[in-house]
Amino acid sequence: MTNPAPRRRFMVQTLGAAASVAATSAWPTPLLAQGPVARQRGTSVRLGLNAYSFNEPLRAGTMTLDGLIDYCAEQGFEGLDATGYYFPGYPVVPDDKFLYALKRRAFVNGVTIAGTGVRNDFAVADAAARARDVEMVKRWIEAAAKLGATVVRIFAGLKVPDGGTFDRTLEWMVPDIQACVAHGREHGVIVGLQNHNDFLKTADETIRVVKAVNSEWFGVILDVGSLRQGDPYPEIEKLLPYAVTWQLKEKVWYGAKEVTTDVARIKAIIDKGGYRGFLPIETLGAGDPRVKVAQFLPKVRAVFG
Repeated sequence: MTNPAPRRRFMVQTLGAAASVAATSAWPTPLLAQGPVARQRGTSVRLGLNAYSFNEPLRAGTMTLDGLIDYCAEQGFEGLDATGYYFPGYPVVPDDKFLYALKRRAFVNGVTIAGTGVRNDFAVADAAARARDVEMVKRWIEAAAKLGATVVRIFAGLKVPDGGTFDRTLEWMVPDIQACVAHGREHGVIVGLQNHNDFLKTADETIRVVKAVNSEWFGVILDVGSLRQGDPYPEIEKLLPYAVTWQLKEKVWYGAKEVTTDVARIKAIIDKGGYRGFLPIETLGAGDPRVKVAQFLPKVRAVFG
């Protein structure tokens, strides 16, 4: 049995430095410090909608995913992040008949189903619970492939377990994510990790996980509204090179203070660092989401064109 003390020291050193490690690594594969997403220079943004904007009507059954696709077409969105929560039977994946019908409806309406997402928790100490979530993510990866979606969104987890530490939690979290990413690679689907002001509160914490997982099939869902430890814009700039898609929300936070998102500043960050792909918007809070999205979208279009 391996002495746990050296292993813990190894973990801290490896994750902190994100450097190459020897063959005695605690991870299934060597850590080679996966860097930023490799893509052509420049900027090419396609506006999309995150389904969570319509959380209340979708959960209440007053709107369906078919209706949401129609709304995207009406508003001129190019893509939809069709969160898994709103599929019938979630977390069970619907049958192929449902998936393919939704895929066709999106196609004929000129809307790309760009991604989907699940609610998982890899920060819990219960290995069996994490294993169930790994299997759930794998099933939704397969569903995403059938839908033609390229990204499945996951979370890290809710919080550091009571009595635990951030580094110790990473010791089991990273292999769990790697198992999901390996399945994603097999099916041509990228796994995206959303920074969500939960277990992961900062850009640096999120980047540590990306580098530790070490796969070109893994990246960041850049959630501008969940960076709440100070000025969010430098944090957004740090995460940009690792982003595979976004959640561009109406509001950002300076600590406990919520303010309107400076979309022009977001564009300046993107133009400086470069990004090609979908930029889904997401509206939250009280009010009719049809109205809220229709009000936010022109503000985004005025900046991004």
